Amino acid sequence: MPSKAFEIVYDGEVSSHLVAIETKYHRLIRRTIEQQLRHQPEVPTHNRKPLRQPAAFGATWEIRFGPNNRFRVLYRVDEEGRVRVLAIGEKERNRLAIGGKEIEL
Repeated sequence: MPSKAFEIVYDGEVSSHLVAIETKYHRLIRRTIEQQLRHQPEVPTHNRKPLRQPAAFGATWEIRFGPNNRFRVLYRVDEEGRVRVLAIGEKERNRLAIGGKEIEL
């Protein structure tokens, strides 16, 4: 029996986060969000993990992907069963930049 499909909703700030990431990666980011979060977004995998609380943007989960796992998508699943994408960033070494600004996880 197939699992329930979740609706994916993007926070208003996410488009400004993408501006700081090279355009050539935007398709990869959108495709990965659809593949990873449409079904079972709250099941841990190798690249999908719950975050320690409190976390940036009120996120409870993150996915990692891309070349050298450089991209991070922070999200939570709300009471209505929607996946809320809260932030998209780029990690280099121990620094995570979201919208061109460094944040702490």
